[in-house]
Amino acid sequence: MASVCRPFEGFFAVREASRWMTGVVLPVLMLASAVFCSRPGSAESGEFLVLERTIRLDGVAGRIDHLAIDPGRQILLVAELGNGSVDLIDLSSGKAVRRITGLKEPQGVAYLPGPDLIAVASAGDGSVRLFKGADASPTGLVELGDDADNIRVDPLTGHAIVGYGEGGLAVIDAAAGRKIADVRLPAHPEGFQLHPRDRRVFVNIPDAREIAVIDLGSARQVATWRVPEAEANFPMAVDDAGDLLAVAFRRPARLVLLDASSGSTKAVLPTCGDADDLFFDRMRRRIYVSCGAGTVDIFQDQADGYRRAAAIDTAPGARTALFVPALDRLFLAARASASGSPASILVFRPVP
Repeated sequence: MASVCRPFEGFFAVREASRWMTGVVLPVLMLASAVFCSRPGSAESGEFLVLERTIRLDGVAGRIDHLAIDPGRQILLVAELGNGSVDLIDLSSGKAVRRITGLKEPQGVAYLPGPDLIAVASAGDGSVRLFKGADASPTGLVELGDDADNIRVDPLTGHAIVGYGEGGLAVIDAAAGRKIADVRLPAHPEGFQLHPRDRRVFVNIPDAREIAVIDLGSARQVATWRVPEAEANFPMAVDDAGDLLAVAFRRPARLVLLDASSGSTKAVLPTCGDADDLFFDRMRRRIYVSCGAGTVDIFQDQADGYRRAAAIDTAPGARTALFVPALDRLFLAARASASGSPASILVFRPVP
């Protein structure tokens, strides 16, 4: 099927911009446009994701870890762990406009809109390095000691929350460039998410075979949830209403849906192998699970609950992803292959 090039209008309507300590809600409304090439597709033809574009990451070798977005500038941030770098990809042109180098196994990356900073967490030296959003120039360093990993931004305070070490969540005031709180955990945290309505944080701790529930106000663990006969829980997502928690386990490969209030299991569904990221698509009532097995699994909310509706072939090892509702796009990172294929970002458009 021939490709079709057409304009894409990315409507950045951030309904609730980050609420800072003043309690003021800052509405952000930006209209951006770019050109994408896509194959025609529709739900009637059985398609759920259409590959729109492939963005090359020239000179990038090894594993790619987390992705983040600077929505105002339309910049995709790519943590290239094996390459010791972070690429800043201009989504309008589809090219890297800057590359931050000299990092030691960068894993987590996040954009903090309040102070206009990029935060990069590195496994190799346990640091969180801060860079200016405008030009990626270095502006700060917070040393956590070991294996700094996932980063989330607290929408209430604008602080960065970073999983690290043998069991900790660090709360970082990026504007001040310092750690302001610590939460102890029983083992290294992997994927974690903040509840959208209260001060709880849900944390996957695979080595302890549990999901820890953290109260940010008291900086302590207040509950422990376990799923019997399921191990290696890495990615998770919470729906916008804060009612449903989705967790993907690797052994066996299962998507588990939990009540976000009680931790009770609502559903256990087979999914693809080596799951590394998952997302709710509120508009379409879907869940996307990206897996290193070379597949994105799509689960559709139906009358009797979520059911697997499709499996989209991608590339072996392409497991790191980011779904951006404001752009209505799913970005998937594919590492360079032994056969010579370069590293790339696959850009998928959900349909209908």
